[in-house]
Amino acid sequence: MRILAIDTSGPAAGAALWADGVVLAEMNMNVGLTHSETIMPAVDAVLRAAGCSCADVDAFAAVAGPGSFTGVRIGVCAVKGMAHANNKPCACVDALEALAMNARGFCGVICTILDARRDQVYSAAFRFENGEVPVRILENEAKSINDFLSALPENEQLLFVGDGVKKYTPVISARFGNRAMLANELTTLRASAACVLAAKRQDEWMDAQQLAPIYLRAPQAEREREAGIQHGI
Repeated sequence: MRILAIDTSGPAAGAALWADGVVLAEMNMNVGLTHSETIMPAVDAVLRAAGCSCADVDAFAAVAGPGSFTGVRIGVCAVKGMAHANNKPCACVDALEALAMNARGFCGVICTILDARRDQVYSAAFRFENGEVPVRILENEAKSINDFLSALPENEQLLFVGDGVKKYTPVISARFGNRAMLANELTTLRASAACVLAAKRQDEWMDAQQLAPIYLRAPQAEREREAGIQHGI
């Protein structure tokens, strides 16, 4: 079974091809170009490296958010198009869960935080409990960093991962001290992690038309339009 996964939910773009427990090829790019410019060349490079074509792929996985609204839409649309063209199923992968895979094997609580701007983070928390995929202990939410920190379990070791760690290091350190480990280098999720999560949840695969972004709040354009309506603009 071959799974092709792509991620365009954050600053970096990535693509990976997985087959029966082995990552055949993977490419991650953070070169300042738009995802619309980089993701399909990355997909082509990964398939060529593995000696495959889209027709050889059994399922297509998209990291569907939360994250950049534009980036998420690019990735979801790309996967929908490839899956529809090849009559294959899609897998919807949560960005925060895929990011937690960076800390696989950590004996404590993995706190995933992405900078959502507007003084908020996209956040969740997980544990690894004798398994290959993380077990969720806090649901995805868009909230202030202080609200997220207040919801975390007490008296446990905490590992913070994601691009929000660097921005909020002073707040986290002041609150938890040595109980918090700050993995500033674990800021980018890997498309290969999305492959693993998709493979473990085949019962959740769907048709291309059902794949949709994971949004924790309305896109900025919708928020501004709603504010304009409320103020009679």
